[in-house]
Amino acid sequence: MTGFHCHKTEEYLRFCFNFRRREKGKCTKQKQHQFARTQLTDFTLHFQIFPIIFFFLLFSPVFPAISAAQFQDLRRLNQTFRPREESNKMRSIRTHLLNINKPSVKSIQSPDGDIIDCVMVHHQPAFDHPVLKGTKPLDPPERPNGHRHAGMESENYQLWSLSGESCPEGTIPIRRATEQDILRANSVKRFGKKFARPVRRDSSNGGHEHAVGYVSGEQYYGAKASINVWDPKVTDQFEFSLSQIWVISGSFGDDLNTIEAGWQVSPELYGDNYPRFFTYWTSDAYQATGCYNLLCSGFIQTNNRIAIGATISPTSSYNGGQFDISLMIWKDRKQGNWWLEFGSGVLVGYWPATLFTHLRDHASMIQFGGEVVNSQASGSHTSTEMGSGHFPGEGFGKASYFRNMQVVDWDNSLIPLSNLKVSAAYPNCYDIIGGINNVWGNYIYYGGPGKNPNCP
Repeated sequence: MTGFHCHKTEEYLRFCFNFRRREKGKCTKQKQHQFARTQLTDFTLHFQIFPIIFFFLLFSPVFPAISAAQFQDLRRLNQTFRPREESNKMRSIRTHLLNINKPSVKSIQSPDGDIIDCVMVHHQPAFDHPVLKGTKPLDPPERPNGHRHAGMESENYQLWSLSGESCPEGTIPIRRATEQDILRANSVKRFGKKFARPVRRDSSNGGHEHAVGYVSGEQYYGAKASINVWDPKVTDQFEFSLSQIWVISGSFGDDLNTIEAGWQVSPELYGDNYPRFFTYWTSDAYQATGCYNLLCSGFIQTNNRIAIGATISPTSSYNGGQFDISLMIWKDRKQGNWWLEFGSGVLVGYWPATLFTHLRDHASMIQFGGEVVNSQASGSHTSTEMGSGHFPGEGFGKASYFRNMQVVDWDNSLIPLSNLKVSAAYPNCYDIIGGINNVWGNYIYYGGPGKNPNCP
Protein backbone atom coordinates (compact mmCIF):
# COMPACT_ATOMS: atom_id res chain seq x y z
CA MET A 1 0.00 0.00 0.00
CA THR A 2 1.20 3.47 -0.85
CA GLY A 3 1.66 5.39 2.38
CA PHE A 4 2.51 8.93 3.41
CA HIS A 5 6.22 8.03 3.66
CA CYS A 6 6.29 9.69 7.05
CA HIS A 7 7.48 8.48 10.43
CA LYS A 8 5.03 6.05 11.98
CA THR A 9 4.66 7.72 15.36
CA GLU A 10 1.17 8.80 16.30
CA GLU A 11 2.33 12.40 16.69
CA TYR A 12 3.85 12.51 13.26
CA LEU A 13 0.85 10.89 11.61
CA ARG A 14 -1.27 13.66 13.07
CA PHE A 15 1.16 16.18 11.70
CA CYS A 16 0.97 14.69 8.20
CA PHE A 17 -2.83 14.64 8.38
CA ASN A 18 -2.86 18.40 8.73
CA PHE A 19 -0.34 19.26 6.07
CA ARG A 20 -0.22 16.52 3.44
CA ARG A 21 -0.79 17.27 -0.19
CA ARG A 22 -1.88 14.76 -2.76
CA GLU A 23 1.33 14.83 -4.75
CA LYS A 24 2.52 11.45 -5.98
CA GLY A 25 0.83 9.88 -2.96
CA LYS A 26 3.36 11.48 -0.58
CA CYS A 27 3.29 13.95 2.26
CA THR A 28 5.00 17.07 0.93
CA LYS A 29 6.94 19.66 2.94
CA GLN A 30 7.89 16.71 5.11
CA LYS A 31 11.62 17.44 5.23
CA GLN A 32 11.17 21.12 5.88
CA HIS A 33 8.80 20.64 8.81
CA GLN A 34 10.67 17.67 10.21
CA PHE A 35 13.90 19.71 10.18
CA ALA A 36 12.18 22.49 12.08
CA ARG A 37 10.89 19.99 14.63
CA THR A 38 14.35 18.48 15.01
CA GLN A 39 15.89 21.86 15.76
CA LEU A 40 13.23 22.60 18.33
CA THR A 41 13.70 19.21 19.93
CA ASP A 42 17.45 19.75 20.20
CA PHE A 43 16.89 23.03 22.05
CA THR A 44 13.95 21.54 24.06
CA LEU A 45 11.86 24.59 23.25
CA HIS A 46 8.09 24.85 22.98
CA PHE A 47 6.42 26.11 19.80
CA GLN A 48 5.10 29.17 21.55
CA ILE A 49 8.61 30.69 21.99
CA PHE A 50 9.24 30.87 18.26
CA PRO A 51 9.11 34.68 18.40
CA ILE A 52 12.13 34.63 20.74
CA ILE A 53 14.04 32.47 18.29
CA PHE A 54 13.13 34.87 15.50
CA PHE A 55 14.45 37.77 17.57
CA PHE A 56 17.84 36.12 18.09
CA LEU A 57 18.01 35.01 14.49
CA LEU A 58 17.53 38.59 13.40
CA PHE A 59 19.52 40.55 15.92
CA SER A 60 21.91 38.33 17.84
CA PRO A 61 25.55 38.48 16.67
CA VAL A 62 25.81 34.77 17.48
CA PHE A 63 23.57 33.89 14.54
CA PRO A 64 24.17 34.97 10.96
CA ALA A 65 21.72 37.44 9.48
CA ILE A 66 18.82 36.08 7.45
CA SER A 67 16.99 37.70 4.59
CA ALA A 68 13.49 39.13 4.80
CA ALA A 69 12.26 36.30 2.58
CA GLN A 70 13.75 33.71 4.90
CA PHE A 71 12.19 35.48 7.85
CA GLN A 72 8.77 35.33 6.16
CA ASP A 73 9.26 31.59 5.53
CA LEU A 74 10.05 31.07 9.22
CA ARG A 75 7.08 33.17 10.21
CA ARG A 76 4.78 31.10 8.01
CA LEU A 77 6.28 27.96 9.51
CA ASN A 78 5.53 29.29 12.98
CA GLN A 79 1.94 29.94 11.96
CA THR A 80 1.68 26.44 10.47
CA PHE A 81 2.56 24.65 13.71
CA ARG A 82 -0.55 24.91 15.83
CA PRO A 83 -0.54 22.24 18.53
CA ARG A 84 -3.91 23.35 19.86
CA GLU A 85 -5.51 22.92 16.44
CA GLU A 86 -3.91 19.50 16.08
CA SER A 87 -5.25 18.53 19.49
CA ASN A 88 -8.71 19.76 18.54
CA LYS A 89 -8.54 17.80 15.30
CA MET A 90 -7.73 14.57 17.10
CA ARG A 91 -10.50 15.28 19.59
CA SER A 92 -12.87 15.76 16.66
CA ILE A 93 -11.73 12.46 15.12
CA ARG A 94 -12.31 10.55 18.35
CA THR A 95 -15.73 12.15 18.82
CA HIS A 96 -16.67 11.13 15.27
CA LEU A 97 -15.48 7.57 15.91
CA LEU A 98 -17.67 7.40 19.00
CA ASN A 99 -20.64 8.41 16.84
CA ILE A 100 -20.12 5.76 14.18
CA ASN A 101 -18.56 2.93 16.22
CA LYS A 102 -21.53 1.83 18.24
CA PRO A 103 -21.28 -0.29 21.42
CA SER A 104 -20.96 -3.97 20.54
CA VAL A 105 -22.01 -7.19 22.22
CA LYS A 106 -19.23 -9.11 20.48
CA SER A 107 -16.15 -8.30 18.38
CA ILE A 108 -14.54 -10.55 15.77
CA GLN A 109 -10.95 -10.25 14.53
CA SER A 110 -10.73 -10.76 10.78
CA PRO A 111 -7.60 -12.23 9.12
CA ASP A 112 -7.23 -9.05 7.04
CA GLY A 113 -6.86 -6.90 10.19
CA ASP A 114 -10.45 -5.67 10.37
CA ILE A 115 -12.41 -5.77 13.58
CA ILE A 116 -16.07 -6.62 13.06
CA ASP A 117 -18.34 -5.38 15.83
CA CYS A 118 -21.69 -7.06 16.47
CA VAL A 119 -24.01 -4.12 17.18
CA MET A 120 -27.62 -4.30 18.31
CA VAL A 121 -29.86 -3.62 15.32
CA HIS A 122 -31.56 -0.64 16.93
CA HIS A 123 -28.19 0.94 17.83
CA GLN A 124 -26.85 1.08 14.25
CA PRO A 125 -25.88 4.49 12.77
CA ALA A 126 -29.01 4.67 10.58
CA PHE A 127 -31.17 5.54 13.55
CA ASP A 128 -29.13 8.66 14.30
CA HIS A 129 -30.80 10.23 11.26
CA PRO A 130 -33.42 12.81 12.37
CA VAL A 131 -36.09 11.26 10.15
CA LEU A 132 -35.32 7.72 11.33
CA LYS A 133 -34.93 8.28 15.07
CA GLY A 134 -37.24 6.08 17.06
CA THR A 135 -38.18 3.85 14.12
CA LYS A 136 -37.54 0.12 13.83
CA PRO A 137 -36.31 -2.02 10.91
CA LEU A 138 -39.12 -3.16 8.64
CA ASP A 139 -39.97 -6.70 7.69
CA PRO A 140 -38.71 -7.95 4.30
CA PRO A 141 -40.90 -7.07 1.32
CA GLU A 142 -42.06 -9.29 -1.51
CA ARG A 143 -39.34 -10.05 -4.05
CA PRO A 144 -39.85 -9.03 -7.69
CA ASN A 145 -41.72 -11.46 -9.91
CA GLY A 146 -39.37 -13.70 -11.85
CA HIS A 147 -36.73 -13.65 -9.13
CA ARG A 148 -35.22 -17.09 -8.68
CA HIS A 149 -32.58 -18.45 -6.39
CA ALA A 150 -31.64 -21.94 -5.33
CA GLY A 151 -32.29 -21.46 -1.62
CA MET A 152 -29.86 -20.00 0.86
CA GLU A 153 -26.36 -20.63 -0.41
CA SER A 154 -23.33 -20.38 1.82
CA GLU A 155 -22.90 -16.81 2.98
CA ASN A 156 -19.16 -17.16 3.55
CA TYR A 157 -18.42 -14.61 0.85
CA GLN A 158 -16.37 -12.54 3.27
CA LEU A 159 -13.01 -13.13 4.89
CA TRP A 160 -14.11 -12.28 8.44
CA SER A 161 -16.71 -15.06 8.48
CA LEU A 162 -14.46 -17.87 7.22
CA SER A 163 -13.34 -18.64 10.77
CA GLY A 164 -16.87 -19.71 11.61
CA GLU A 165 -17.44 -16.71 13.90
CA SER A 166 -20.75 -14.93 13.48
CA CYS A 167 -22.85 -12.20 15.06
CA PRO A 168 -25.77 -13.18 17.30
CA GLU A 169 -29.37 -12.78 16.21
CA GLY A 170 -30.62 -9.27 16.86
CA THR A 171 -27.25 -7.72 15.96
CA ILE A 172 -25.57 -6.65 12.73
CA PRO A 173 -21.85 -6.88 11.85
CA ILE A 174 -20.17 -3.50 11.33
CA ARG A 175 -16.55 -2.97 10.29
CA ARG A 176 -14.95 -0.84 13.02
CA ALA A 177 -13.56 2.50 11.80
CA THR A 178 -10.20 3.63 13.21
CA GLU A 179 -8.26 6.85 13.68
CA GLN A 180 -5.98 5.75 10.85
CA ASP A 181 -8.99 5.44 8.52
CA ILE A 182 -9.95 9.06 9.14
CA LEU A 183 -6.34 10.30 9.04
CA ARG A 184 -6.09 8.95 5.49
CA ALA A 185 -9.15 10.97 4.51
CA ASN A 186 -9.13 14.61 3.55
CA SER A 187 -11.01 15.65 6.67
CA VAL A 188 -13.37 14.36 9.32
CA LYS A 189 -16.24 15.92 7.41
CA ARG A 190 -15.39 14.12 4.18
CA PHE A 191 -14.55 10.75 5.71
CA GLY A 192 -16.58 8.01 4.04
CA LYS A 193 -17.87 10.34 1.33
CA LYS A 194 -17.17 10.79 -2.33
CA PHE A 195 -15.85 14.18 -3.34
CA ALA A 196 -18.55 16.48 -4.67
CA ARG A 197 -17.98 17.19 -8.32
CA PRO A 198 -20.00 18.20 -11.37
CA VAL A 199 -21.91 15.13 -12.50
CA ARG A 200 -22.37 14.54 -16.21
CA ARG A 201 -23.92 11.79 -18.26
CA ASP A 202 -20.70 10.92 -20.05
CA SER A 203 -18.17 8.36 -18.86
CA SER A 204 -15.40 10.74 -17.77
CA ASN A 205 -15.92 13.04 -14.83
CA GLY A 206 -13.19 15.07 -13.16
CA GLY A 207 -10.63 12.27 -13.06
CA HIS A 208 -13.29 9.61 -12.59
CA GLU A 209 -13.31 7.33 -15.63
CA HIS A 210 -16.07 4.85 -16.35
CA ALA A 211 -16.82 1.94 -18.63
CA VAL A 212 -20.53 1.28 -18.25
CA GLY A 213 -23.57 -0.28 -19.82
CA TYR A 214 -26.78 1.61 -19.20
CA VAL A 215 -30.47 1.89 -19.95
CA SER A 216 -32.58 5.04 -19.74
CA GLY A 217 -35.83 6.50 -21.00
CA GLU A 218 -38.18 4.40 -18.87
CA GLN A 219 -39.26 4.23 -15.26
CA TYR A 220 -37.15 1.70 -13.35
CA TYR A 221 -37.85 0.19 -9.95
CA GLY A 222 -34.68 -1.82 -9.48
CA ALA A 223 -31.88 -3.80 -11.09
CA LYS A 224 -30.16 -7.17 -10.76
CA ALA A 225 -26.90 -8.68 -12.04
CA SER A 226 -24.05 -11.03 -11.18
CA ILE A 227 -20.51 -9.56 -11.14
CA ASN A 228 -17.24 -11.46 -11.02
CA VAL A 229 -14.89 -10.19 -8.29
CA TRP A 230 -11.21 -9.35 -8.86
CA ASP A 231 -8.42 -7.65 -6.93
CA PRO A 232 -7.29 -4.95 -9.36
CA LYS A 233 -4.05 -3.09 -8.76
CA VAL A 234 -4.58 0.45 -7.43
CA THR A 235 -1.36 2.40 -7.85
CA ASP A 236 -2.07 5.52 -5.78
CA GLN A 237 -3.50 5.78 -2.29
CA PHE A 238 -6.02 8.38 -3.36
CA GLU A 239 -7.37 6.38 -6.29
CA PHE A 240 -9.87 3.52 -6.29
CA SER A 241 -11.25 0.87 -8.60
CA LEU A 242 -14.83 -0.33 -8.32
CA SER A 243 -17.49 -2.34 -10.10
CA GLN A 244 -21.10 -1.62 -9.24
CA ILE A 245 -24.74 -1.12 -10.10
CA TRP A 246 -26.01 2.48 -10.14
CA VAL A 247 -29.72 3.25 -9.62
CA ILE A 248 -30.09 6.87 -10.70
CA SER A 249 -32.71 9.61 -10.77
CA GLY A 250 -32.60 13.38 -11.07
CA SER A 251 -31.24 15.91 -13.52
CA PHE A 252 -27.53 15.12 -13.13
CA GLY A 253 -27.21 18.46 -11.37
CA ASP A 254 -27.29 19.24 -7.67
CA ASP A 255 -30.44 17.16 -7.26
CA LEU A 256 -28.93 13.87 -8.45
CA ASN A 257 -30.11 10.84 -6.45
CA THR A 258 -28.16 7.58 -6.61
CA ILE A 259 -28.11 4.19 -4.93
CA GLU A 260 -24.95 2.18 -5.55
CA ALA A 261 -23.70 -1.29 -4.60
CA GLY A 262 -20.86 -3.55 -5.73
CA TRP A 263 -17.23 -4.24 -4.88
CA GLN A 264 -14.30 -1.84 -4.66
CA VAL A 265 -10.59 -1.56 -3.90
CA SER A 266 -9.90 1.70 -2.06
CA PRO A 267 -6.61 2.12 -0.13
CA GLU A 268 -7.69 5.50 1.20
CA LEU A 269 -10.97 4.28 2.64
CA TYR A 270 -9.84 0.90 3.98
CA GLY A 271 -6.04 1.10 4.25
CA ASP A 272 -5.39 -1.93 2.02
CA ASN A 273 -5.88 -3.34 -1.48
CA TYR A 274 -8.54 -5.98 -0.80
CA PRO A 275 -11.78 -6.03 -2.81
CA ARG A 276 -14.68 -5.17 -0.51
CA PHE A 277 -18.44 -5.28 -0.70
CA PHE A 278 -19.74 -1.71 -0.49
CA THR A 279 -22.79 0.49 -0.77
CA TYR A 280 -23.27 4.22 -1.36
CA TRP A 281 -26.12 6.70 -1.61
CA THR A 282 -26.63 10.42 -2.16
CA SER A 283 -29.60 12.71 -2.73
CA ASP A 284 -27.69 15.86 -3.72
CA ALA A 285 -24.96 14.77 -6.17
CA TYR A 286 -22.45 13.75 -3.46
CA GLN A 287 -22.41 17.19 -1.84
CA ALA A 288 -23.69 16.88 1.74
CA THR A 289 -25.80 13.73 1.88
CA GLY A 290 -24.87 10.08 1.82
CA CYS A 291 -21.77 7.99 2.41
CA TYR A 292 -20.13 4.65 1.92
CA ASN A 293 -21.47 1.67 3.82
CA LEU A 294 -22.62 2.51 7.37
CA LEU A 295 -20.28 5.47 7.89
CA CYS A 296 -23.22 7.84 8.27
CA SER A 297 -26.89 7.48 9.12
CA GLY A 298 -29.08 6.30 6.27
CA PHE A 299 -28.94 2.67 5.13
CA ILE A 300 -30.73 0.35 7.57
CA GLN A 301 -29.11 -3.08 7.84
CA THR A 302 -31.23 -6.05 8.83
CA ASN A 303 -28.82 -8.97 8.27
CA ASN A 304 -26.44 -10.41 10.88
CA ARG A 305 -24.20 -12.33 8.46
CA ILE A 306 -23.01 -9.78 5.88
CA ALA A 307 -20.65 -6.93 6.86
CA ILE A 308 -20.79 -4.00 4.46
CA GLY A 309 -17.25 -2.77 3.81
CA ALA A 310 -15.68 -6.16 4.57
CA THR A 311 -13.32 -8.09 2.30
CA ILE A 312 -14.86 -10.44 -0.27
CA SER A 313 -13.31 -13.88 -0.52
CA PRO A 314 -12.54 -15.69 -2.76
CA THR A 315 -11.77 -13.70 -5.93
CA SER A 316 -11.45 -14.58 -9.60
CA SER A 317 -8.12 -15.54 -11.15
CA TYR A 318 -6.83 -14.88 -14.64
CA ASN A 319 -7.37 -17.90 -16.88
CA GLY A 320 -8.61 -19.74 -13.79
CA GLY A 321 -11.62 -20.01 -11.52
CA GLN A 322 -14.23 -17.27 -11.63
CA PHE A 323 -16.10 -16.09 -8.55
CA ASP A 324 -19.07 -13.79 -8.88
CA ILE A 325 -21.61 -12.25 -6.55
CA SER A 326 -25.25 -11.48 -7.28
CA LEU A 327 -26.73 -8.13 -6.36
CA MET A 328 -30.31 -6.95 -6.58
CA ILE A 329 -31.70 -3.55 -5.66
CA TRP A 330 -35.44 -3.05 -5.86
CA LYS A 331 -38.18 -0.78 -4.62
CA ASP A 332 -40.77 -2.11 -2.20
CA ARG A 333 -43.94 -0.86 -3.86
CA LYS A 334 -45.88 -0.80 -0.55
CA GLN A 335 -43.44 1.07 1.72
CA GLY A 336 -41.40 2.79 -1.02
CA ASN A 337 -38.00 1.76 0.37
CA TRP A 338 -35.13 0.41 -1.75
CA TRP A 339 -33.95 -3.04 -0.64
CA LEU A 340 -30.59 -4.72 -1.24
CA GLU A 341 -30.02 -8.44 -1.75
CA PHE A 342 -26.50 -9.89 -1.76
CA GLY A 343 -25.63 -13.39 -2.89
CA SER A 344 -28.45 -15.87 -3.25
CA GLY A 345 -31.47 -14.65 -1.40
CA VAL A 346 -29.68 -12.85 1.46
CA LEU A 347 -31.39 -9.56 2.33
CA VAL A 348 -28.87 -7.04 3.63
CA GLY A 349 -31.18 -4.12 4.40
CA TYR A 350 -32.72 -1.07 2.77
CA TRP A 351 -32.42 2.63 1.97
CA PRO A 352 -35.52 4.41 3.37
CA ALA A 353 -37.47 6.35 0.75
CA THR A 354 -37.35 9.40 3.04
CA LEU A 355 -33.62 9.80 2.27
CA PHE A 356 -34.38 10.79 -1.30
CA THR A 357 -36.25 13.22 -3.50
CA HIS A 358 -36.49 11.77 -7.03
CA LEU A 359 -35.89 8.20 -5.91
CA ARG A 360 -38.95 8.37 -3.68
CA ASP A 361 -40.78 7.60 -6.90
CA HIS A 362 -38.60 5.70 -9.38
CA ALA A 363 -35.23 5.64 -11.17
CA SER A 364 -34.71 7.13 -14.61
CA MET A 365 -31.43 5.34 -15.42
CA ILE A 366 -29.66 2.12 -14.48
CA GLN A 367 -25.91 1.66 -14.99
CA PHE A 368 -23.68 -1.42 -14.71
CA GLY A 369 -19.90 -1.31 -14.95
CA GLY A 370 -16.60 -0.05 -13.61
CA GLU A 371 -15.10 3.20 -12.37
CA VAL A 372 -11.56 4.28 -11.49
CA VAL A 373 -9.98 7.49 -10.29
CA ASN A 374 -7.23 8.76 -12.58
CA SER A 375 -5.26 11.23 -10.46
CA GLN A 376 -2.35 11.39 -12.95
CA ALA A 377 -0.03 11.45 -9.93
CA SER A 378 2.97 10.54 -12.09
CA GLY A 379 2.12 13.10 -14.75
CA SER A 380 0.58 10.49 -17.04
CA HIS A 381 -2.50 8.28 -17.03
CA THR A 382 -2.77 6.08 -13.96
CA SER A 383 -1.90 2.38 -14.05
CA THR A 384 -4.79 1.63 -11.70
CA GLU A 385 -6.67 -1.31 -13.17
CA MET A 386 -10.40 -1.58 -13.78
CA GLY A 387 -11.98 -4.96 -13.20
CA SER A 388 -9.47 -7.72 -13.95
CA GLY A 389 -7.02 -5.24 -15.46
CA HIS A 390 -7.58 -6.81 -18.89
CA PHE A 391 -9.57 -5.57 -21.85
CA PRO A 392 -13.06 -6.96 -22.49
CA GLY A 393 -12.02 -8.54 -25.79
CA GLU A 394 -10.13 -11.24 -23.88
CA GLY A 395 -13.47 -12.72 -22.82
CA PHE A 396 -14.45 -15.21 -20.14
CA GLY A 397 -11.86 -16.19 -17.56
CA LYS A 398 -9.75 -13.15 -18.32
CA ALA A 399 -12.00 -10.09 -18.43
CA SER A 400 -14.49 -8.72 -15.91
CA TYR A 401 -18.17 -9.20 -16.58
CA PHE A 402 -21.72 -8.47 -15.52
CA ARG A 403 -24.14 -11.23 -16.50
CA ASN A 404 -27.89 -11.79 -16.30
CA MET A 405 -28.49 -8.06 -16.18
CA GLN A 406 -32.14 -7.19 -15.54
CA VAL A 407 -34.31 -4.31 -14.40
CA VAL A 408 -37.49 -4.20 -12.32
CA ASP A 409 -40.49 -2.68 -14.07
CA TRP A 410 -43.61 -0.88 -12.81
CA ASP A 411 -45.32 -4.24 -12.13
CA ASN A 412 -42.52 -5.40 -9.79
CA SER A 413 -41.25 -7.87 -12.39
CA LEU A 414 -37.67 -8.60 -13.39
CA ILE A 415 -37.33 -8.17 -17.14
CA PRO A 416 -34.42 -8.22 -19.64
CA LEU A 417 -32.79 -4.97 -20.62
CA SER A 418 -34.07 -3.19 -23.67
CA ASN A 419 -31.86 -0.87 -25.71
CA LEU A 420 -28.68 -1.46 -23.67
CA LYS A 421 -26.01 1.10 -24.53
CA VAL A 422 -22.33 1.05 -23.64
CA SER A 423 -19.97 3.94 -22.99
CA ALA A 424 -16.23 4.30 -22.35
CA ALA A 425 -14.57 7.71 -22.57
CA TYR A 426 -11.05 6.27 -22.98
CA PRO A 427 -11.41 2.86 -24.65
CA ASN A 428 -7.62 2.58 -25.02
CA CYS A 429 -7.41 2.64 -21.22
CA TYR A 430 -10.68 0.96 -20.17
CA ASP A 431 -13.19 -0.46 -22.63
CA ILE A 432 -16.55 -2.22 -22.67
CA ILE A 433 -18.54 -4.50 -24.98
CA GLY A 434 -22.10 -5.75 -24.58
CA GLY A 435 -24.00 -8.77 -25.76
CA ILE A 436 -26.86 -11.20 -25.18
CA ASN A 437 -27.16 -15.00 -25.23
CA ASN A 438 -29.43 -17.74 -23.93
CA VAL A 439 -27.27 -18.54 -20.88
CA TRP A 440 -26.23 -15.11 -19.61
CA GLY A 441 -29.06 -13.01 -21.00
CA ASN A 442 -27.82 -9.41 -21.21
CA TYR A 443 -24.13 -9.14 -20.31
CA ILE A 444 -21.11 -6.87 -20.59
CA TYR A 445 -17.38 -7.41 -20.50
CA TYR A 446 -15.47 -4.34 -19.33
CA GLY A 447 -12.19 -3.08 -17.84
CA GLY A 448 -8.57 -2.53 -18.73
CA PRO A 449 -5.07 -1.88 -17.43
CA GLY A 450 -5.07 1.91 -17.53
CA LYS A 451 -1.70 3.20 -18.70
CA ASN A 452 -0.27 1.30 -21.67
CA PRO A 453 1.36 2.24 -25.02
CA ASN A 454 -2.05 3.26 -26.40
CA CYS A 455 -3.06 5.04 -23.17
CA PRO A 456 -0.09 7.26 -22.29
